[in-house]
Amino acid sequence: MSPRTTPRRRPARRLPATLAGATAGVLVVGLAAMPAHAESGTDGPNGPSGPIGTVARTVGDARFEPGPCPRTADPIPDLARARCGTLTVPENRSRPKGPNKPEGPKEAKGPKEPKEPRAHHGRKITLAVAIMPAESSHPAPDPIVWFAGGPGDDAVSEIPMALAGDLNRDRDVIFMSQRGTYSADPVLTCPNIDEFNARALGLVSNAPSTGRLHVEATRACRDRVDSLGADRSAYNDIESSADYDALRKTLGVKKWNVFGISYGTHLALNYMRLHPKGIRSVGIDGVLPPSLGGGAVTWKAAREGFDGLFKACADQPACNTRYPNLKATFLRLVSELEADPITTTVTVPVHPEPVKVVLDGGNLVAWLTSATHVAAGVPRSLDELAHGNPQRIAEQLAGGKYSPQAIGRVAHGLVYGVFCSQWTPYESRADIIRGGRRAFPSFPRSMLANAPQLAWLHDDCRAWDVPPAPPSIRDVTRSDIPTLALSGGFDAQTAPSNGAYVARTLSRSHAVTVPYVAHVVFADSPCAQTITTSFFADPAAPDTRCLAGLQPPQFEIAP
Repeated sequence: MSPRTTPRRRPARRLPATLAGATAGVLVVGLAAMPAHAESGTDGPNGPSGPIGTVARTVGDARFEPGPCPRTADPIPDLARARCGTLTVPENRSRPKGPNKPEGPKEAKGPKEPKEPRAHHGRKITLAVAIMPAESSHPAPDPIVWFAGGPGDDAVSEIPMALAGDLNRDRDVIFMSQRGTYSADPVLTCPNIDEFNARALGLVSNAPSTGRLHVEATRACRDRVDSLGADRSAYNDIESSADYDALRKTLGVKKWNVFGISYGTHLALNYMRLHPKGIRSVGIDGVLPPSLGGGAVTWKAAREGFDGLFKACADQPACNTRYPNLKATFLRLVSELEADPITTTVTVPVHPEPVKVVLDGGNLVAWLTSATHVAAGVPRSLDELAHGNPQRIAEQLAGGKYSPQAIGRVAHGLVYGVFCSQWTPYESRADIIRGGRRAFPSFPRSMLANAPQLAWLHDDCRAWDVPPAPPSIRDVTRSDIPTLALSGGFDAQTAPSNGAYVARTLSRSHAVTVPYVAHVVFADSPCAQTITTSFFADPAAPDTRCLAGLQPPQFEIAP
Protein backbone atom coordinates (compact mmCIF):
# COMPACT_ATOMS: atom_id res chain seq x y z
CA MET A 1 0.00 0.00 0.00
CA SER A 2 1.45 3.39 -0.09
CA PRO A 3 0.12 4.29 3.02
CA ARG A 4 -0.82 7.81 3.60
CA THR A 5 1.66 9.06 6.09
CA THR A 6 4.86 7.33 5.10
CA PRO A 7 7.46 9.02 2.90
CA ARG A 8 7.60 7.59 -0.60
CA ARG A 9 10.25 5.87 -2.43
CA ARG A 10 10.36 5.22 -6.05
CA PRO A 11 13.12 4.78 -8.41
CA ALA A 12 12.60 7.97 -10.01
CA ARG A 13 6.92 6.07 -2.40
CA ARG A 14 9.11 4.26 -3.29
CA LEU A 15 12.22 5.02 -3.92
CA PRO A 16 10.12 4.04 -0.59
CA ALA A 17 6.58 4.56 1.82
CA THR A 18 8.66 4.10 -0.04
CA LEU A 19 11.25 5.35 -2.50
CA ALA A 20 13.11 8.89 -2.39
CA GLY A 21 12.42 12.02 -4.32
CA ALA A 22 13.46 14.55 -6.82
CA THR A 23 12.47 18.20 -7.05
CA ALA A 24 8.89 18.98 -7.92
CA GLY A 25 8.00 20.18 -11.36
CA VAL A 26 5.42 19.88 -14.09
CA LEU A 27 6.23 18.56 -17.54
CA VAL A 28 3.82 18.53 -20.44
CA VAL A 29 5.01 16.39 -23.31
CA GLY A 30 3.50 16.52 -26.79
CA LEU A 31 2.76 13.57 -28.99
CA ALA A 32 5.96 11.65 -29.64
CA ALA A 33 7.13 10.42 -33.00
CA MET A 34 6.49 6.76 -33.58
CA PRO A 35 9.49 4.51 -32.95
CA ALA A 36 10.90 2.99 -36.12
CA HIS A 37 10.76 -0.61 -34.96
CA ALA A 38 7.71 -2.84 -35.10
CA GLU A 39 5.01 -2.49 -32.48
CA SER A 40 2.44 -4.76 -30.93
CA GLY A 41 -0.90 -3.75 -32.36
CA THR A 42 -4.63 -3.80 -31.79
CA ASP A 43 -7.40 -5.42 -33.74
CA GLY A 44 -9.91 -3.30 -35.54
CA PRO A 45 -12.95 -4.44 -37.49
CA ASN A 46 -10.78 -5.14 -40.53
CA GLY A 47 -7.76 -6.63 -38.79
CA PRO A 48 -4.72 -5.01 -37.18
CA SER A 49 -5.17 -1.26 -36.86
CA GLY A 50 -1.69 -0.14 -35.90
CA PRO A 51 0.25 0.26 -32.68
CA ILE A 52 -1.71 0.26 -29.44
CA GLY A 53 -2.94 3.72 -28.53
CA THR A 54 -2.95 5.28 -31.99
CA VAL A 55 -6.65 4.85 -32.80
CA ALA A 56 -9.60 6.67 -31.23
CA ARG A 57 -12.32 4.26 -30.23
CA THR A 58 -15.59 4.30 -28.28
CA VAL A 59 -16.86 1.17 -26.56
CA GLY A 60 -20.05 1.52 -24.58
CA ASP A 61 -19.78 4.59 -22.37
CA ALA A 62 -15.98 4.85 -22.58
CA ARG A 63 -13.81 6.56 -25.20
CA PHE A 64 -10.07 6.51 -25.80
CA GLU A 65 -8.52 9.44 -27.70
CA PRO A 66 -4.84 9.65 -28.71
CA GLY A 67 -3.31 12.91 -27.57
CA PRO A 68 -0.49 14.65 -25.71
CA CYS A 69 1.30 12.92 -22.86
CA PRO A 70 0.19 13.96 -19.37
CA ARG A 71 1.76 16.40 -16.96
CA THR A 72 4.03 14.81 -14.39
CA ALA A 73 5.28 16.09 -11.06
CA ASP A 74 8.87 15.27 -12.03
CA PRO A 75 10.41 15.14 -15.52
CA ILE A 76 10.17 11.71 -17.16
CA PRO A 77 12.34 11.86 -20.29
CA ASP A 78 11.08 8.47 -21.49
CA LEU A 79 7.66 9.99 -22.13
CA ALA A 80 9.19 11.51 -25.26
CA ARG A 81 8.88 8.11 -26.95
CA ALA A 82 5.52 7.13 -25.45
CA ARG A 83 2.18 6.96 -27.21
CA CYS A 84 -0.31 8.85 -25.08
CA GLY A 85 -3.94 9.80 -24.85
CA THR A 86 -6.93 9.90 -22.54
CA LEU A 87 -9.70 7.56 -21.50
CA THR A 88 -13.02 9.23 -20.74
CA VAL A 89 -15.42 7.24 -18.53
CA PRO A 90 -18.46 7.82 -16.33
CA GLU A 91 -17.56 8.95 -12.84
CA ASN A 92 -20.19 6.76 -11.22
CA ARG A 93 -21.49 3.88 -13.30
CA SER A 94 -23.88 2.67 -10.61
CA ARG A 95 -25.54 6.03 -10.03
CA PRO A 96 -25.35 8.34 -13.05
CA LYS A 97 -27.86 10.71 -11.50
CA GLY A 98 -28.55 11.69 -7.94
CA PRO A 99 -27.14 13.54 -4.98
CA ASN A 100 -23.40 13.97 -4.68
CA LYS A 101 -23.06 12.13 -1.41
CA PRO A 102 -25.45 9.42 -0.30
CA GLU A 103 -25.68 8.93 3.41
CA GLY A 104 -23.37 6.27 4.76
CA PRO A 105 -23.71 4.55 8.12
CA LYS A 106 -22.30 6.52 11.02
CA GLU A 107 -20.04 4.77 13.49
CA ALA A 108 -21.28 6.92 16.36
CA LYS A 109 -23.48 9.95 16.85
CA GLY A 110 -21.87 13.32 16.43
CA PRO A 111 -22.21 16.65 14.63
CA LYS A 112 -23.86 16.27 11.26
CA GLU A 113 -21.69 16.92 8.26
CA PRO A 114 -23.02 19.40 5.66
CA LYS A 115 -24.90 17.96 2.73
CA GLU A 116 -23.86 18.86 -0.78
CA PRO A 117 -26.72 19.85 -3.07
CA ARG A 118 -24.78 19.23 -6.29
CA ALA A 119 -26.18 16.58 -8.63
CA HIS A 120 -24.29 14.47 -11.15
CA HIS A 121 -26.02 13.93 -14.47
CA GLY A 122 -23.85 11.43 -16.27
CA ARG A 123 -20.68 13.24 -15.20
CA LYS A 124 -17.52 12.11 -17.04
CA ILE A 125 -13.94 11.97 -15.81
CA THR A 126 -10.70 11.72 -17.77
CA LEU A 127 -7.77 9.38 -17.12
CA ALA A 128 -4.34 9.88 -18.67
CA VAL A 129 -2.80 7.00 -20.63
CA ALA A 130 0.86 6.52 -21.59
CA ILE A 131 2.09 3.48 -23.52
CA MET A 132 5.80 2.73 -23.42
CA PRO A 133 6.82 0.72 -26.50
CA ALA A 134 8.63 -2.57 -26.20
CA GLU A 135 12.39 -2.59 -26.66
CA SER A 136 12.15 -5.68 -28.85
CA SER A 137 11.76 -5.25 -32.61
CA HIS A 138 9.30 -8.15 -32.52
CA PRO A 139 7.22 -7.58 -29.37
CA ALA A 140 4.70 -10.03 -28.03
CA PRO A 141 1.11 -9.16 -28.97
CA ASP A 142 -0.14 -9.08 -25.37
CA PRO A 143 1.00 -5.92 -23.54
CA ILE A 144 1.40 -5.40 -19.79
CA VAL A 145 -0.80 -2.93 -17.93
CA TRP A 146 0.70 -1.40 -14.78
CA PHE A 147 -1.38 -0.94 -11.60
CA ALA A 148 0.16 1.71 -9.34
CA GLY A 149 0.62 1.68 -5.59
CA GLY A 150 -1.04 3.83 -2.99
CA PRO A 151 -4.01 4.03 -3.05
CA GLY A 152 -3.54 7.38 -4.67
CA ASP A 153 -0.27 7.07 -6.60
CA ASP A 154 -0.17 8.05 -10.26
CA ALA A 155 0.86 5.18 -12.54
CA VAL A 156 2.52 7.54 -15.00
CA SER A 157 4.97 8.62 -12.28
CA GLU A 158 6.04 4.99 -11.91
CA ILE A 159 7.25 4.64 -15.51
CA PRO A 160 10.92 4.99 -14.46
CA MET A 161 10.52 2.06 -12.04
CA ALA A 162 9.02 -0.17 -14.71
CA LEU A 163 11.65 0.65 -17.31
CA ALA A 164 14.51 0.29 -14.83
CA GLY A 165 13.28 -3.26 -14.28
CA ASP A 166 13.23 -3.98 -18.02
CA LEU A 167 9.49 -4.65 -17.94
CA ASN A 168 9.09 -3.40 -21.51
CA ARG A 169 11.79 -5.68 -22.92
CA ASP A 170 9.36 -7.82 -24.95
CA ARG A 171 6.02 -6.08 -24.50
CA ASP A 172 4.47 -2.65 -24.60
CA VAL A 173 3.66 -1.45 -21.08
CA ILE A 174 0.49 0.58 -20.55
CA PHE A 175 0.18 3.13 -17.74
CA MET A 176 -3.15 4.73 -16.87
CA SER A 177 -3.61 7.23 -14.08
CA GLN A 178 -6.29 5.84 -11.78
CA ARG A 179 -9.27 8.10 -11.16
CA GLY A 180 -8.43 11.08 -8.97
CA THR A 181 -4.66 10.75 -9.30
CA TYR A 182 -2.13 13.39 -10.30
CA SER A 183 -2.53 13.24 -14.09
CA ALA A 184 -6.27 12.48 -14.09
CA ASP A 185 -9.15 14.97 -14.21
CA PRO A 186 -10.35 15.76 -11.61
CA VAL A 187 -7.18 15.72 -9.52
CA LEU A 188 -8.08 14.71 -5.96
CA THR A 189 -4.76 15.41 -4.29
CA CYS A 190 -4.86 17.26 -0.96
CA PRO A 191 -1.51 18.89 -0.16
CA ASN A 192 -2.93 20.06 3.17
CA ILE A 193 -2.89 16.45 4.42
CA ASP A 194 0.72 15.94 3.34
CA GLU A 195 1.71 19.21 5.00
CA PHE A 196 -0.11 18.24 8.19
CA ASN A 197 1.64 14.85 8.23
CA ALA A 198 4.96 16.68 8.17
CA ARG A 199 3.99 19.10 10.97
CA ALA A 200 2.58 16.18 12.98
CA LEU A 201 6.12 14.91 13.55
CA GLY A 202 6.23 17.59 16.24
CA LEU A 203 3.12 16.20 17.99
CA VAL A 204 2.60 13.19 20.23
CA SER A 205 1.44 10.52 17.78
CA ASN A 206 -1.39 8.93 19.76
CA ALA A 207 -2.63 11.96 21.68
CA PRO A 208 -6.36 12.68 21.24
CA SER A 209 -5.49 16.27 20.33
CA THR A 210 -3.38 14.95 17.43
CA GLY A 211 -6.32 12.85 16.31
CA ARG A 212 -8.60 15.89 16.26
CA LEU A 213 -6.14 17.83 14.10
CA HIS A 214 -5.78 14.81 11.82
CA VAL A 215 -9.53 14.69 11.24
CA GLU A 216 -9.64 18.46 10.66
CA ALA A 217 -7.15 17.98 7.83
CA THR A 218 -9.32 15.18 6.42
CA ARG A 219 -12.42 17.40 6.50
CA ALA A 220 -10.55 20.14 4.66
CA CYS A 221 -9.59 17.58 2.01
CA ARG A 222 -13.19 16.40 1.78
CA ASP A 223 -14.35 19.97 1.26
CA ARG A 224 -11.76 20.46 -1.49
CA VAL A 225 -12.90 17.30 -3.26
CA ASP A 226 -16.53 18.41 -3.02
CA SER A 227 -15.66 21.86 -4.36
CA LEU A 228 -14.39 20.16 -7.53
CA GLY A 229 -17.78 18.52 -8.01
CA ALA A 230 -16.38 15.04 -7.48
CA ASP A 231 -18.58 12.23 -6.21
CA ARG A 232 -16.64 10.84 -3.25
CA SER A 233 -18.49 7.53 -3.42
CA ALA A 234 -17.16 6.80 -6.93
CA TYR A 235 -13.47 6.41 -6.08
CA ASN A 236 -12.90 2.76 -5.26
CA ASP A 237 -11.79 -0.61 -6.62
CA ILE A 238 -15.11 -1.35 -8.28
CA GLU A 239 -15.04 1.75 -10.46
CA SER A 240 -11.29 1.53 -11.07
CA SER A 241 -11.61 -2.10 -12.18
CA ALA A 242 -14.29 -1.08 -14.65
CA ASP A 243 -12.00 1.71 -15.88
CA TYR A 244 -9.29 -0.82 -16.73
CA ASP A 245 -11.77 -3.12 -18.44
CA ALA A 246 -12.89 -0.12 -20.50
CA LEU A 247 -9.28 0.76 -21.31
CA ARG A 248 -8.54 -2.72 -22.64
CA LYS A 249 -11.61 -2.65 -24.84
CA THR A 250 -11.14 0.87 -26.18
CA LEU A 251 -7.48 0.13 -26.99
CA GLY A 252 -8.64 -2.92 -28.92
CA VAL A 253 -6.48 -5.28 -26.85
CA LYS A 254 -7.77 -8.86 -26.85
CA LYS A 255 -5.43 -10.15 -24.13
CA TRP A 256 -3.12 -8.36 -21.76
CA ASN A 257 -1.06 -9.02 -18.66
CA VAL A 258 -1.43 -7.16 -15.37
CA PHE A 259 1.40 -6.08 -13.06
CA GLY A 260 0.44 -4.42 -9.80
CA ILE A 261 2.61 -3.14 -6.96
CA SER A 262 1.56 -2.49 -3.34
CA TYR A 263 -2.06 -1.22 -3.41
CA GLY A 264 -2.03 -2.13 -7.10
CA THR A 265 -2.09 -5.78 -5.98
CA HIS A 266 -5.29 -5.08 -4.03
CA LEU A 267 -6.86 -3.59 -7.16
CA ALA A 268 -5.48 -6.38 -9.38
CA LEU A 269 -7.05 -9.09 -7.22
CA ASN A 270 -10.43 -7.35 -7.39
CA TYR A 271 -10.00 -6.73 -11.12
CA MET A 272 -9.32 -10.46 -11.67
CA ARG A 273 -12.54 -11.26 -9.84
CA LEU A 274 -14.74 -8.59 -11.44
CA HIS A 275 -13.40 -8.53 -15.03
CA PRO A 276 -11.46 -11.73 -15.72
CA LYS A 277 -12.01 -11.68 -19.47
CA GLY A 278 -8.97 -10.63 -21.47
CA ILE A 279 -6.36 -11.30 -18.77
CA ARG A 280 -3.49 -13.58 -19.84
CA SER A 281 -1.52 -13.43 -16.57
CA VAL A 282 -1.13 -11.34 -13.41
CA GLY A 283 1.94 -10.32 -11.43
CA ILE A 284 1.44 -8.85 -7.95
CA ASP A 285 4.31 -7.45 -5.88
CA GLY A 286 3.88 -6.42 -2.24
CA VAL A 287 0.60 -8.26 -1.83
CA LEU A 288 -2.37 -6.68 -0.07
CA PRO A 289 -5.43 -8.98 -0.25
CA PRO A 290 -8.78 -7.12 -0.36
CA SER A 291 -10.23 -9.74 2.00
CA LEU A 292 -7.76 -8.64 4.71
CA GLY A 293 -7.47 -4.90 4.03
CA GLY A 294 -7.31 -2.84 7.20
CA GLY A 295 -5.31 -2.16 10.33
CA ALA A 296 -4.94 -5.70 11.67
CA VAL A 297 -3.02 -6.93 8.62
CA THR A 298 -0.87 -3.79 8.76
CA TRP A 299 0.22 -4.70 12.30
CA LYS A 300 0.94 -8.22 11.04
CA ALA A 301 3.03 -6.83 8.18
CA ALA A 302 5.10 -4.70 10.53
CA ARG A 303 5.82 -7.69 12.74
CA GLU A 304 6.87 -9.93 9.82
CA GLY A 305 9.04 -7.30 8.17
CA PHE A 306 10.73 -6.27 11.41
CA ASP A 307 11.36 -9.89 12.38
CA GLY A 308 12.95 -10.59 9.02
CA LEU A 309 15.38 -7.73 9.50
CA PHE A 310 16.15 -8.57 13.12
CA LYS A 311 16.84 -12.20 12.20
CA ALA A 312 19.22 -11.17 9.41
CA CYS A 313 21.23 -9.13 11.94
CA ALA A 314 21.21 -11.98 14.45
CA ASP A 315 22.45 -14.38 11.75
CA GLN A 316 25.37 -12.10 10.82
CA PRO A 317 28.14 -12.52 13.42
CA ALA A 318 29.45 -8.95 13.20
CA CYS A 319 25.97 -7.46 13.57
CA ASN A 320 24.90 -9.82 16.33
CA THR A 321 28.10 -9.18 18.31
CA ARG A 322 27.86 -5.38 18.05
CA TYR A 323 24.05 -5.17 18.37
CA PRO A 324 22.91 -8.20 20.36
CA ASN A 325 19.21 -8.73 21.09
CA LEU A 326 18.23 -6.07 18.54
CA LYS A 327 14.56 -7.10 18.58
CA ALA A 328 14.37 -6.83 22.36
CA THR A 329 16.06 -3.42 22.19
CA PHE A 330 13.48 -2.19 19.69
CA LEU A 331 10.50 -3.46 21.68
CA ARG A 332 11.87 -1.88 24.86
CA LEU A 333 12.45 1.45 23.14
CA VAL A 334 8.89 1.53 21.79
CA SER A 335 7.39 1.11 25.26
CA GLU A 336 9.80 3.57 26.88
CA LEU A 337 9.28 6.26 24.26
CA GLU A 338 5.50 5.86 24.29
CA ALA A 339 5.61 6.56 28.03
CA ASP A 340 8.27 9.27 27.83
CA PRO A 341 8.85 10.71 24.32
CA ILE A 342 12.08 12.40 23.26
CA THR A 343 11.77 15.79 21.55
CA THR A 344 14.52 17.02 19.28
CA THR A 345 15.05 19.32 16.32
CA VAL A 346 16.71 18.49 13.03
CA THR A 347 17.68 20.32 9.87
CA VAL A 348 15.94 19.35 6.64
CA PRO A 349 17.55 20.58 3.40
CA VAL A 350 14.29 21.74 1.80
CA HIS A 351 12.95 23.45 4.94
CA PRO A 352 14.27 26.86 5.99
CA GLU A 353 13.71 26.40 9.72
CA PRO A 354 14.72 23.58 12.10
CA VAL A 355 12.07 20.87 12.29
CA LYS A 356 10.70 19.62 15.60
CA VAL A 357 10.40 15.84 15.95
CA VAL A 358 8.70 14.06 18.83
CA LEU A 359 10.09 10.55 18.93
CA ASP A 360 7.49 8.41 20.68
CA GLY A 361 6.49 4.78 20.28
CA GLY A 362 4.23 5.47 17.32
CA ASN A 363 6.83 7.45 15.41
CA LEU A 364 9.51 4.83 16.09
CA VAL A 365 7.28 2.14 14.58
CA ALA A 366 6.50 4.40 11.61
CA TRP A 367 10.22 5.00 11.08
CA LEU A 368 11.13 1.32 11.09
CA THR A 369 8.26 0.47 8.74
CA SER A 370 9.91 2.64 6.12
CA ALA A 371 13.54 2.12 7.21
CA THR A 372 13.39 -1.55 6.19
CA HIS A 373 14.21 -0.13 2.73
CA VAL A 374 17.58 0.99 4.08
CA ALA A 375 18.03 -2.03 6.34
CA ALA A 376 21.83 -1.86 6.56
CA GLY A 377 21.67 1.20 8.83
CA VAL A 378 18.81 0.12 11.08
CA PRO A 379 20.80 -1.67 13.82
CA ARG A 380 23.18 1.25 14.19
CA SER A 381 20.31 3.78 14.34
CA LEU A 382 18.48 1.79 17.02
CA ASP A 383 21.68 1.40 19.02
CA GLU A 384 22.31 5.15 18.90
CA LEU A 385 18.76 5.79 20.09
CA ALA A 386 19.20 3.29 22.92
CA HIS A 387 22.25 5.30 24.00
CA GLY A 388 20.38 8.61 23.98
CA ASN A 389 21.04 9.86 20.45
CA PRO A 390 17.83 10.12 18.37
CA GLN A 391 19.28 12.28 15.58
CA ARG A 392 19.66 9.71 12.79
CA ILE A 393 16.14 8.43 13.20
CA ALA A 394 14.65 11.93 13.59
CA GLU A 395 16.47 13.15 10.47
CA GLN A 396 15.20 10.23 8.42
CA LEU A 397 11.63 10.77 9.59
CA ALA A 398 11.71 14.49 8.83
CA GLY A 399 13.56 14.06 5.55
CA GLY A 400 10.84 11.73 4.28
CA LYS A 401 7.87 13.80 5.39
CA TYR A 402 9.27 17.15 4.22
CA SER A 403 10.59 15.84 0.90
CA PRO A 404 9.04 17.58 -2.13
CA GLN A 405 8.02 14.11 -3.31
CA ALA A 406 5.87 13.70 -0.21
CA ILE A 407 3.78 16.83 -0.84
CA GLY A 408 0.89 17.08 -3.30
CA ARG A 409 1.44 13.79 -5.11
CA VAL A 410 -1.04 11.41 -3.45
CA ALA A 411 -4.73 11.44 -4.42
CA HIS A 412 -6.25 11.37 -0.96
CA GLY A 413 -9.71 11.39 -2.55
CA LEU A 414 -8.93 7.89 -3.83
CA VAL A 415 -7.16 6.89 -0.59
CA TYR A 416 -10.22 7.60 1.53
CA GLY A 417 -12.57 6.31 -1.14
CA VAL A 418 -10.96 2.87 -0.88
CA PHE A 419 -10.29 2.79 2.86
CA CYS A 420 -13.65 4.20 3.92
CA SER A 421 -15.88 2.10 1.65
CA GLN A 422 -13.93 -1.16 1.55
CA TRP A 423 -12.02 -1.38 4.83
CA THR A 424 -13.53 0.42 7.82
CA PRO A 425 -17.09 -0.85 7.24
CA TYR A 426 -15.76 -4.39 7.63
CA GLU A 427 -13.14 -3.94 10.37
CA SER A 428 -13.82 -2.37 13.77
CA ARG A 429 -11.44 -0.51 16.04
CA ALA A 430 -11.51 -3.57 18.29
CA ASP A 431 -10.33 -5.73 15.37
CA ILE A 432 -7.35 -3.42 14.86
CA ILE A 433 -6.48 -3.47 18.56
CA ARG A 434 -6.65 -7.26 18.62
CA GLY A 435 -4.41 -7.43 15.55
CA GLY A 436 -1.90 -5.12 17.22
CA ARG A 437 -1.95 -7.15 20.41
CA ARG A 438 -1.33 -10.38 18.51
CA ALA A 439 1.60 -8.90 16.62
CA PHE A 440 3.16 -6.92 19.47
CA PRO A 441 1.94 -8.12 22.89
CA SER A 442 4.30 -5.78 24.73
CA PHE A 443 3.14 -2.56 23.05
CA PRO A 444 1.16 -0.10 25.22
CA ARG A 445 -2.56 -0.13 24.54
CA SER A 446 -2.39 3.57 23.63
CA MET A 447 -0.64 2.57 20.39
CA LEU A 448 -2.74 -0.33 19.19
CA ALA A 449 -5.76 1.41 17.62
CA ASN A 450 -3.46 3.37 15.31
CA ALA A 451 -1.91 0.75 13.08
CA PRO A 452 1.23 1.71 11.13
CA GLN A 453 0.36 3.82 8.08
CA LEU A 454 -3.30 4.04 9.14
CA ALA A 455 -3.46 6.45 12.09
CA TRP A 456 -6.95 7.66 13.08
CA LEU A 457 -8.47 5.73 10.20
CA HIS A 458 -11.97 5.24 11.64
CA ASP A 459 -12.19 8.89 12.69
CA ASP A 460 -11.10 10.01 9.25
CA CYS A 461 -13.62 7.75 7.55
CA ARG A 462 -16.45 9.03 9.68
CA ALA A 463 -15.59 12.52 8.42
CA TRP A 464 -15.20 11.32 4.82
CA ASP A 465 -18.68 9.78 4.96
CA VAL A 466 -19.17 7.46 2.01
CA PRO A 467 -21.41 4.38 1.92
CA PRO A 468 -19.86 0.94 2.33
CA ALA A 469 -19.04 -1.05 -0.76
CA PRO A 470 -20.99 -4.29 -1.19
CA PRO A 471 -19.76 -7.05 1.15
CA SER A 472 -18.52 -8.96 -1.90
CA ILE A 473 -15.65 -6.46 -2.12
CA ARG A 474 -14.07 -8.50 0.68
CA ASP A 475 -14.39 -11.80 -1.17
CA VAL A 476 -11.31 -13.92 -1.66
CA THR A 477 -10.21 -13.98 -5.30
CA ARG A 478 -10.55 -17.47 -6.80
CA SER A 479 -9.11 -17.83 -10.27
CA ASP A 480 -7.16 -20.04 -12.65
CA ILE A 481 -5.46 -17.04 -14.30
CA PRO A 482 -1.68 -17.64 -14.03
CA THR A 483 -0.43 -15.44 -11.20
CA LEU A 484 2.95 -14.54 -9.74
CA ALA A 485 2.75 -13.34 -6.11
CA LEU A 486 6.00 -11.63 -5.08
CA SER A 487 6.88 -10.67 -1.52
CA GLY A 488 9.93 -9.26 0.23
CA GLY A 489 11.39 -10.82 3.34
CA PHE A 490 11.82 -7.37 4.95
CA ASP A 491 8.41 -6.05 3.82
CA ALA A 492 6.90 -4.25 6.82
CA GLN A 493 4.09 -2.64 4.79
CA THR A 494 2.39 -5.68 3.26
CA ALA A 495 3.11 -8.94 5.08
CA PRO A 496 5.41 -11.42 3.31
CA SER A 497 2.91 -14.17 4.22
CA ASN A 498 0.21 -12.46 2.14
CA GLY A 499 1.64 -14.00 -1.03
CA ALA A 500 1.03 -17.54 0.19
CA TYR A 501 -2.39 -16.46 1.48
CA VAL A 502 -3.67 -15.34 -1.95
CA ALA A 503 -1.98 -18.26 -3.72
CA ARG A 504 -4.20 -20.74 -1.89
CA THR A 505 -7.18 -19.78 -4.04
CA LEU A 506 -5.29 -19.08 -7.29
CA SER A 507 -4.93 -22.51 -8.84
CA ARG A 508 -2.14 -21.59 -11.27
CA SER A 509 -0.06 -19.37 -9.01
CA HIS A 510 3.54 -19.08 -7.91
CA ALA A 511 4.21 -17.47 -4.50
CA VAL A 512 7.81 -16.24 -4.26
CA THR A 513 9.48 -14.46 -1.35
CA VAL A 514 12.65 -12.56 -2.17
CA PRO A 515 14.74 -12.45 1.02
CA TYR A 516 16.41 -9.33 2.40
CA VAL A 517 14.26 -6.93 0.36
CA ALA A 518 11.53 -4.61 1.63
CA HIS A 519 8.21 -3.52 0.12
CA VAL A 520 7.90 -3.75 -3.70
CA VAL A 521 10.79 -6.05 -4.55
CA PHE A 522 10.66 -5.20 -8.27
CA ALA A 523 11.93 -1.70 -7.44
CA ASP A 524 15.05 -2.83 -5.60
CA SER A 525 15.97 -6.38 -6.59
CA PRO A 526 17.47 -7.40 -9.95
CA CYS A 527 16.52 -10.97 -9.01
CA ALA A 528 12.87 -9.95 -8.61
CA GLN A 529 13.02 -8.20 -11.98
CA THR A 530 14.37 -11.35 -13.61
CA ILE A 531 11.64 -13.47 -12.02
CA THR A 532 8.96 -11.02 -13.17
CA THR A 533 10.05 -10.72 -16.80
CA SER A 534 10.51 -14.51 -17.04
CA PHE A 535 7.00 -15.01 -15.70
CA PHE A 536 5.43 -12.81 -18.35
CA ALA A 537 7.45 -14.70 -20.98
CA ASP A 538 6.20 -18.05 -19.63
CA PRO A 539 3.57 -17.78 -16.86
CA ALA A 540 3.83 -21.51 -16.18
CA ALA A 541 7.52 -21.42 -15.29
CA PRO A 542 9.04 -18.24 -13.82
CA ASP A 543 12.83 -18.44 -13.48
CA THR A 544 13.62 -18.29 -9.75
CA ARG A 545 17.20 -19.61 -9.86
CA CYS A 546 18.60 -16.22 -8.79
CA LEU A 547 17.08 -16.63 -5.31
CA ALA A 548 19.77 -19.16 -4.39
CA GLY A 549 22.54 -16.58 -4.63
CA LEU A 550 21.02 -13.75 -2.62
CA GLN A 551 22.94 -12.46 0.38
CA PRO A 552 21.81 -10.37 3.37
CA PRO A 553 22.91 -6.73 3.60
CA GLN A 554 26.21 -5.95 5.27
CA PHE A 555 24.92 -4.10 8.31
CA GLU A 556 26.71 -0.92 9.34
CA ILE A 557 28.94 -1.47 12.35
CA ALA A 558 29.66 1.65 14.40
CA PRO A 559 33.15 2.10 15.84
